[in-house]
Amino acid sequence: MSKMPLTLYLAAPRGFCAGVDRAIKIVEMALDKWGAPVFVRHEIVHNKFVVDGLRDKGAVFVETLDECPDDRPVIFSAHGVPKAVPAAAAKREMVYVDATCPLVSKVHIEAQRHADNGLQMIMIGHAGHPETVGTMGQLPEGDVLLVETVEDVAHVDVRDPERLAFVTQTTLSVDDTIDIVEALKTRFPAIVGPHKEDICYATTNRQEAVKAMAPKCDAMLVVGAPNSSNSKRLVEVGTKAGCPYSQLVQRAADIDWRALDGITSMGITAGASAPEVLIEEVIQAFRDRYEVTVEMVETAVENVEFKVPRVLREPA
Repeated sequence: MSKMPLTLYLAAPRGFCAGVDRAIKIVEMALDKWGAPVFVRHEIVHNKFVVDGLRDKGAVFVETLDECPDDRPVIFSAHGVPKAVPAAAAKREMVYVDATCPLVSKVHIEAQRHADNGLQMIMIGHAGHPETVGTMGQLPEGDVLLVETVEDVAHVDVRDPERLAFVTQTTLSVDDTIDIVEALKTRFPAIVGPHKEDICYATTNRQEAVKAMAPKCDAMLVVGAPNSSNSKRLVEVGTKAGCPYSQLVQRAADIDWRALDGITSMGITAGASAPEVLIEEVIQAFRDRYEVTVEMVETAVENVEFKVPRVLREPA
């Protein structure tokens, strides 16, 4: 039986960003340097395949520092941690390595700088997300107010409307965040924003590629984890950009083939913590069922690289 033809649009950029690449490398280098086990506070990045692979090599993933012994190294995830965490590790004289993405660290520094200048902080982000928890935890409890939506802006209770600044989570929807920032500026005209927007280059680039691809596609799949903020945003962006069916899948086995019945064009992208091997697995699943023609939709070229911390570059 002959296969039906399918045009498969492949977004570029997609998948790993420099911060994720660095974080994974940090865990691997720590295992090489100190041997197993190495403890990691929270999933190093939000991807089960990646986390399981590192666990097989000897990484132990925990949610709190209390679960870590004093005599083994601990790594803080790419999402960042509240200031109290490295302080507690230092007090216990633990060896620790901070794998926080440098672009998240930039937001931490910004928040502290504004606070030092006497400004109250408003953070645009998702409640409970580790990056939001980490950024809000750079300042004393209660000093950072969280808004998630335009509606939240109307109800936020500030100390002084003339002494405000805002930061954002790095993995938000660019378009949704613009609307929230506009609402903040309308209500608080004196509010100070970041010198350079906080949403990271990788989030922006992946969303732009999806916007270019979505109108061409009958359906679109985002390879990524359900707890990955940037991956979930790509699904939303695909829908808003005109793709009738946008779904998140972790692996090829998760594809709902019945929902794709009758399609002639398919878009594929991946969140910033999804490895290329999972994207290739999904493409192969389509090749097994269709006569596939792959077309690249490239909207940017990325060549960003972040160095790993010096402690891992020094001999043991």
